[in-house]
Amino acid sequence: MNAIKRLFSWLRRLLLKPSAKIGLGLLLIIGFAGGIWFWAGFTAAMSATNTEEFCLSCHTMEDNMLPELKKTVHFKNRTGVRAVCSDCHVPHDFTDKMARKMQASREVLSHVVGDIGTREKFLDHRIVLAQREWGRFKANDSKECRSCHDYESMDFSKMRVTSQMIMRSAAERDASCVDCHKGIAHELPNTEGMHDPAFDSLLSEASHVKVKEGKTYYNVVPQALYLSDKKETEVGVIEIATPVKVLAHKKGMTQIELDMWRKNKGFGRVWYTYFGLNIPDVTIDKELARDESLVTVKESKEDPLTGLEWQKVSAKLWIADGGLMKSIEPAWDIASQTYADNCSTCHRQPAPSGHDANQWPGLFSGMVGFTSLQGDSAALVLKYLQLNSSDFGQDSQAGGSPENTIQDARPGTS
Repeated sequence: MNAIKRLFSWLRRLLLKPSAKIGLGLLLIIGFAGGIWFWAGFTAAMSATNTEEFCLSCHTMEDNMLPELKKTVHFKNRTGVRAVCSDCHVPHDFTDKMARKMQASREVLSHVVGDIGTREKFLDHRIVLAQREWGRFKANDSKECRSCHDYESMDFSKMRVTSQMIMRSAAERDASCVDCHKGIAHELPNTEGMHDPAFDSLLSEASHVKVKEGKTYYNVVPQALYLSDKKETEVGVIEIATPVKVLAHKKGMTQIELDMWRKNKGFGRVWYTYFGLNIPDVTIDKELARDESLVTVKESKEDPLTGLEWQKVSAKLWIADGGLMKSIEPAWDIASQTYADNCSTCHRQPAPSGHDANQWPGLFSGMVGFTSLQGDSAALVLKYLQLNSSDFGQDSQAGGSPENTIQDARPGTS
């Protein structure tokens, strides 16, 4: 730094009186040489900040990221080729690299002020960091990954059969690497309890619906069920897309009637709108599920496919205002788009009608781990798949008349 200061001080003195001390040609030569010297220093500085040693000089990276990286094939493998931090997190093109360096100043500031200074703070902030990087990879089509991994250079014949199917499909669509390979070098962040903005639009629309007594509506987000409008005793939970009949309205609370089915085994806590189909709509607390003053049993019959006895039950309960809609279609629009976005990156997603309602939970649980779906979002997509499955004909409306729909879908069960 002292040498740079002396050089600029000398040049400044020359520039103040160039005609008296030096010719223009020599001044240009000095300026050109200084430019080369400056560029060489700048390049060296950029290279130094791209080294693994520089990245790990920050204890946040050394304590949190390095131990995770050491467990992966990117750190140690049979070929001895190792990816360092900059290979994945710094673009190789000069313009993109400079932009990334400027963005990194925000991360440096977070470290300096202590936002991610401890393991606990890092884990709490990790989802933000991960989403930022996923968004960057998505925007540049995983350019850094492709500098080493290119579809045209892959030998699909040496892959396992299941990998071949997925990778060939990805190559045909020129899918971005990050679509399937989140968590390839570092642990995935904890997404439990993450808020899905898509539900905001549903709640916003539901908040403007004026319910009328005697009409049927659909619950748009999971919410608590109460014994009375006082909200003193919570009875259970009602799930998304559950049809309910409105009975009364009082001080921000709505009384609804549930007319559903349950399996006559155990406490019978889980209630279903459709006979014989495992599509949970309501869960009643264990202590109240068999309370005859709360639950009325209307009829019983056996499911011929399983031999289980099902009971038709009803109850009058209360929910908070703002969660009911006249149509479930807006929720299905969100669910279908979410399903397409998350389940078409690795392969072509199955059509909802390709499986029946009882098959979908098992299939979905096997696939959801490869997506970013969590909590309410995953529940919404599964409900969409089940209520648009092969049990519901093309002419039937999911969430419509249980008797007519199931009579058509399950001959002899009604």
